Amino acid sequence: MAKELKTNAMRILDKHKIPYTVNLYECEAFIDAVTVADALGQPYESSYKTLVAVGKSGGHYVFVVPIAEELDLKAAARAVGEKAVELVHVKDIFALTGYIRGGCTPIGMKKAFPTVIHESAAGFETVIISGGRIGAQIFLSPQDLLTVTRGKLADIIHH
Repeated sequence: MAKELKTNAMRILDKHKIPYTVNLYECEAFIDAVTVADALGQPYESSYKTLVAVGKSGGHYVFVVPIAEELDLKAAARAVGEKAVELVHVKDIFALTGYIRGGCTPIGMKKAFPTVIHESAAGFETVIISGGRIGAQIFLSPQDLLTVTRGKLADIIHH
């Protein structure tokens, strides 16, 4: 892969010697992850989206959930020890994380925020997350994702 195509997330994985593969696809602007998975023939279950939330305390948190699922804000708050959390407004994502909507990944944000990954990830050999820009995906083991993000697993989706 050409050096200029490496995202911060990829550089961090390289630095930690974590094995991963990259999938690049054509995409000019934001489209939701389900549409991307459909276009690329990828399973929804092992494809994850990254959501950023703010708690009542003012702390920020990262939640990684299957693309076809919805974050349960009450369960998410419990998982991080907050009374409540709400999703960060789209216009604030770049300033907070360094990534744009549709390219946001839990790896290599401007600051290391507490990260919670939906517990279903543990059931897969490989998960798919954003590669750090629109049109890029990273495939890696859920254990490596937990390690590099210092994340934890929890049940954080609506049932």
